[in-house]
Amino acid sequence: MTLTVEPPATRTAPVAPVNPWQRVCRIDDLENGWGEAVLVAERQVALFRLDDRELYAVDHIDPKTSAPVIARGIVGSKGERTTVASPLLKQVYDLATGECLSEPGPALATYPTRIVAGYIEIALAA
Repeated sequence: MTLTVEPPATRTAPVAPVNPWQRVCRIDDLENGWGEAVLVAERQVALFRLDDRELYAVDHIDPKTSAPVIARGIVGSKGERTTVASPLLKQVYDLATGECLSEPGPALATYPTRIVAGYIEIALAA
């Protein structure tokens, strides 16, 4: 006689939706026109507050040199585009899209930002 044992039925609990938003600091902690580096989920992110309406989050790691320096970059503009220039080799990146505007090459990763109850939150991709 052969006895077949079947595993017990497993019940899967409902999975709660993953919240990609990470609270990083108060909006008032950032100075207008300057970058600050923050560590979010083991990722170095450069935050730029340009006024009460403009807030950008991009990788802090320079895509050309792999150095953690982008928050110390020079903020400016190219036409209507808000930019940051790497403090090392001076490549200029669009803060909204991450595109390198000075030469063909790798872009900066960009992250959505929002302000909730006076705090900056950044959404990181999974």
